[in-house]
Amino acid sequence: MATTPFAQDVPSPRYLPIAEHGLIGDLRSVALVGTNGTIDWYCCPSFDSPSVFAAILDAERGGRFELAAAVPARTKQFYFPDTNVLITRFFTEDGVGEVQDFMPVCCDRSREVSRHRLIRRVVCVRGTVPFHALIAPRFDYGADPHTLRALDGMLVFESPERSLALTSTVTVENDGRDARADFKLSEGETAVFALDQLGEQVVPRGCAHAEAEQEFNATVSYWRKWLHQSRYRGRWREMVHRSALTLKLLTYAPTGAIVAAPTTSLPEQLGGERNWDYRYVWVRDAAFAVYALLRLGFSGEAAAFMRFLTARLGSGDGSASGPLQIMYGIDGRADLPERELPHLEGHQGSAPVRVGNAAADQLQLDIYGALIDSVYLYDKWAEPISSGQWDDLCRLVDWVCDNWDQPDEGVWETRGGRKNFLYSRLMCWVAIERAIRLANHRGLPADHRRWRQARDTIYRRIMDRGWSERRGAFMQYEDADVLDASVLMMPLAKFIAPTDPKWLSTLDALTEDLVSDSLVYRYDPQASPDGLRGDEGTFSICSFWYVEALVRAGRVDEARLAFEKMLTYANHLGLYAEEIGRTGEQQGNFPQAFTHLSLISAAFNLDRALG
Repeated sequence: MATTPFAQDVPSPRYLPIAEHGLIGDLRSVALVGTNGTIDWYCCPSFDSPSVFAAILDAERGGRFELAAAVPARTKQFYFPDTNVLITRFFTEDGVGEVQDFMPVCCDRSREVSRHRLIRRVVCVRGTVPFHALIAPRFDYGADPHTLRALDGMLVFESPERSLALTSTVTVENDGRDARADFKLSEGETAVFALDQLGEQVVPRGCAHAEAEQEFNATVSYWRKWLHQSRYRGRWREMVHRSALTLKLLTYAPTGAIVAAPTTSLPEQLGGERNWDYRYVWVRDAAFAVYALLRLGFSGEAAAFMRFLTARLGSGDGSASGPLQIMYGIDGRADLPERELPHLEGHQGSAPVRVGNAAADQLQLDIYGALIDSVYLYDKWAEPISSGQWDDLCRLVDWVCDNWDQPDEGVWETRGGRKNFLYSRLMCWVAIERAIRLANHRGLPADHRRWRQARDTIYRRIMDRGWSERRGAFMQYEDADVLDASVLMMPLAKFIAPTDPKWLSTLDALTEDLVSDSLVYRYDPQASPDGLRGDEGTFSICSFWYVEALVRAGRVDEARLAFEKMLTYANHLGLYAEEIGRTGEQQGNFPQAFTHLSLISAAFNLDRALG
């Protein structure tokens, strides 16, 4: 839980730290709720729609939905057990109140959004508490003007592209642009605010209490029923299940897409330019997420992503760089043009704010290994893939056999030019090796001779040109002399034995150069320029890969300590951004699927090693 001191005589900061947020969602979009009770990130009606509230990116122009005690208060935040319903509590001198934030999950498997709602229910649980609300949307990332008018007991915010309806059980004033409310609740009393897309069924003012209670109970029931499928019974059940619930929140139900993160442009370095839009489907990230969810028994999400992937393979919309792009829109679109929003100052002044992502046009050969490995595991743990899916897979493998030795931008999407990255070679080996395993297991037709020859050629190439005798380690790219944490995947992908002398030497070199208090840097931008200015924090997926590598190397006590340390860097709700800064702060887009899926894998394998 997060705790803040009484706010008397302390000026309110313009920006909450990234970590001071919880996440709610309805499998189509999400909202970030700060520990101060403010929703300062919300895109409607989907993850990649323009924002309605974006104060996290610009405190003045972004828009917000404030709802908090109107007097100095300590705050704590937690999730209603085993759900994605978020509770923010306010402890005042005269009473205790709480805000229950949730988005009802409706028509999970439907391709049409029949209803999209954000509900904020205020409850006084002890004494009396005065509250203040400010609803100040700023449509289209703060670029579109809007008007506000009363209509049939609702307040309607109207912009050129979108309109929202606000209903409330308390009196709300408006100035033609924003809405405000001041009210006091005594013990046992409640107030409800509901924000709906205009044109959908909205809550009549007279029955908002009853409907909010019904929606609350239905939302709690949905999340608990979903989580009940988990087979994980290990030592870190609370953290693993929170990670699973987070990955589910990052799923777009209509298509089965899984976004890398639900935010854009949260900085990897405060004041720096490493600010990217992650509200899209990275083939690599989604494939790893499928692996993590399959480990826990969530086969439905894996099946939905397989359908999404099959549609991409059959659409012929791949770029010139290969049969698949590295990323897609949540609806499967291939065109994701990147642009900057100069009217927004960025989180704590970290500009530019970007929407879209030019990395969609990059060549990243590693995606085929991540993808085919997840297909192999899906066939093994969930259900056999179809003959059509096998034909698609064979085309991918044939393409990898022909193109594995191209230089590419690599797993970290560097903008400093293409190189012969070792990780890309490694995952091309994985792509071919897993396809061979699948063909042998199922007796499926395959060009075995060609595939084996390509697989073995890649193996020899990595061993000959990826290894540095001087450093006693595998390097970032061929014939280089710099380290990269992505090579931690070598034993995890079963390319090399985890106790092989060359690997143990590599692990020691990585520990010496890239590890700080169990936290792992991706690489050193000074030694290996990536085309961008500034530094970055430690990369959390690499820290969990490091735990797994230690486990497999037999250094289980060291792995457990590293894992437990890593858990202390989570925020108060168990959520992680992409990176961790020098003083333990969360950096980058939040929460990050990559981090949570690697936590699940590390916990699973560490549990197994501990017995």
